[in-house]
Amino acid sequence: MTTRILVVEDNADLAYGLRNNLEIEGYAVEIAGDGATGLRRAREMRPDIIVLDLMLPELDGFRVLRELRAAGLRTPVLILTARGEESDKVRGLKLGADDYVTKPFGLLELLARIEALLRRNTPPSSGETVRYGDVEIDRGARIVTRGVKVVDLAPKEYDLLLALFDRNGAAVSRLELMRQVWGYSDAVITRTIDTHIAELRRKLEEDAANPQHILTVRKVGYRLRR
Repeated sequence: MTTRILVVEDNADLAYGLRNNLEIEGYAVEIAGDGATGLRRAREMRPDIIVLDLMLPELDGFRVLRELRAAGLRTPVLILTARGEESDKVRGLKLGADDYVTKPFGLLELLARIEALLRRNTPPSSGETVRYGDVEIDRGARIVTRGVKVVDLAPKEYDLLLALFDRNGAAVSRLELMRQVWGYSDAVITRTIDTHIAELRRKLEEDAANPQHILTVRKVGYRLRR
């Protein structure tokens, strides 16, 4: 089945160029020129990935992203932004974006980010259930439960949890986590990992301020104590 991409971008020339190049790569592409249309089409067509500009007419990208996640759509979202403000990137990630590219960007970089997101969100053919503390991770279904309650994790939060779990208690640097979970090692915002760790602690720890499992390793990164 052809992978479907929804591009929400109000710059007609950029949208046209993206559509042409993505279709050359074999993707089926639909364009939405404003936030309201993008939100409606995302709900209707359920694309495999959404490329979302932040500066949009009707509804801005933040609002679109918030509405998508509130509606339970876990579709991977790659945000496009001309903004250089770290706070905007952090805000997008906290709202549920999976990755971002800052304009101007290279086509090869964009394609690589899209491919990485698609790989990370392809369900495995079989899975296993693993545990630590009162948390259970169904790797096949990508479902996390704490006690008897299912915990709603964003895609990146889930991938980060697994990256820590698979180290068997060893410390993992922020750079290593960035490479494994986000798929690249460029000079990205340093707060990305910390923001997602804070969310994991909030959702999975008894007391997020005094975590017993998702631990900080000073001057290194993080580790998961099983």
